Amino acid sequence: MAGKHRTHRVVVLALDGVYPFELGIPSRILGAADGHYEVLTCTVDGLPVQTNADFTIGVEHGPKALDTADTVVVAPVAPDRLTDDLPAGVAEALARIRPEARIVSICTAAFVLAAAGLLDGRRATTHWQVTEHFRRRYPQVELDPDVLFVDDGRVLTSAGAASGVDVCLHLVRKDHGSELANKVARRCVVPPFRDGGQAQYIEQPIPESGAASTAATRAWALERLDEPLTLADLAAHARMSLRTFARRFHDEVGLSPGRWLIQQRVTHARHLLEASDLSVDQIAGRVGFATGASLRQHLHAAIGVTPQAYRRTFQTVR
Repeated sequence: MAGKHRTHRVVVLALDGVYPFELGIPSRILGAADGHYEVLTCTVDGLPVQTNADFTIGVEHGPKALDTADTVVVAPVAPDRLTDDLPAGVAEALARIRPEARIVSICTAAFVLAAAGLLDGRRATTHWQVTEHFRRRYPQVELDPDVLFVDDGRVLTSAGAASGVDVCLHLVRKDHGSELANKVARRCVVPPFRDGGQAQYIEQPIPESGAASTAATRAWALERLDEPLTLADLAAHARMSLRTFARRFHDEVGLSPGRWLIQQRVTHARHLLEASDLSVDQIAGRVGFATGASLRQHLHAAIGVTPQAYRRTFQTVR
């Protein structure tokens, strides 16, 4: 997306009722990327906007800033602002975005993109608390409520609040590689990747008193990804029945044990593709996939590329 001769311009659109924390995420994360991004903030009319807190925010730019944006980030608004119609001036502002520009929503801003027709036929996500509301209103959107963000090419959507950090780090990784993304994460004291999806953050019933956690078993499994671990192996380590372990694991992580294992193996494989010159078959063996073909299948399902393509883009060891 970024041109070779100028900084990639990111314009953040703030609407009335904006969440100030999420509004600041693009500037904080992308602004830590060694000058690769210029981050501006605008409103639909150049006037201050009321936040969902007890203060207003004044910005220096109006909608004209969107004309030259390489990436537009729409910040979220309080749920009580999510009406059937776009707020005044929003449709006109979004119409200024160039066809080749990338568009990103954080949290409930997915409602804004959907109302504008920008998510029709696309896969997307939003905050777990409003997913059913979103589904009823926008059945033409393929909603995935389990993930932290969705990259659907030109349009990216992220889940609640801090998932804006995840999607902005993803933009850095996609544009400039994992080495810079990891550096940005360290500077901002956030994890470069977060395990699991947003299902792990959904309110769950309080577990019975004295209920054991699966955390120790997850740590044990991470040290043995190269072994053919089964649900029975994990349950035995946790000293639980298969049924109790599977239920408690899902309550704590938001994923089934099998899906979580695949995710951890893919994550470790990505690290080895970036930081080593091991062959695909060697990496598959080290992370617990039976064959290189299995690794290729799972990596493609997770991020849509082959191991070779991923390595060409992100390898830091030459």
